[in-house]
Amino acid sequence: MHISEGVLSSEILISGWAISAPVVAYLAYRLKVEKIPQVACMSAIFFIASFIHLPVGASSVHLILGGLIGAVLGADAILAIFVGLMLQGVFFGFGGITILGVNTAIIGFPAVLGAVFVRAWKNAKMPATTAFFLAGAVPILISTLLLDLILFASGKEFYTIITLISLESAVLAVLEGIIALFALKFIVRVKKEILL
Repeated sequence: MHISEGVLSSEILISGWAISAPVVAYLAYRLKVEKIPQVACMSAIFFIASFIHLPVGASSVHLILGGLIGAVLGADAILAIFVGLMLQGVFFGFGGITILGVNTAIIGFPAVLGAVFVRAWKNAKMPATTAFFLAGAVPILISTLLLDLILFASGKEFYTIITLISLESAVLAVLEGIIALFALKFIVRVKKEILL
């Protein structure tokens, strides 16, 4: 889902950092000490999940679990995903450091929607099954839309890959929705208070 270095123009890279850096800095500044282990744990889940690749058509997709992370952390999901992406870039060369701002915006910002659906369930505006599925699926769809828009703005040579990414991400959204559904139902059963 995230973009590798050397693909985007410097204008888009700078814009990504201009959007993401202040948000990440603010979240890190206001993060309470007692919440650091929870953010670190969710960052580790994101980091490890991204190594699980699943074949889809001629290619493969990897798990992100952004919606699940957002359901637990809310806005702090952006911080957790930023750290996970940075570690992937530093240790394994996935993504990279210059593209980190864009990738954080693409994956981290939509992850916060996971908390929106959990709150809708808590306020009895949505059944648990629907809310928990959407908490996992919708962030993937929004991330895909953002990625498609960035690639579309980057030039005609990316138009073909946009269609492929969209189709693969639709499958990933369903899969992530199912994973979030079961994971959130389990969390509600054993430790409901960790959900926002």
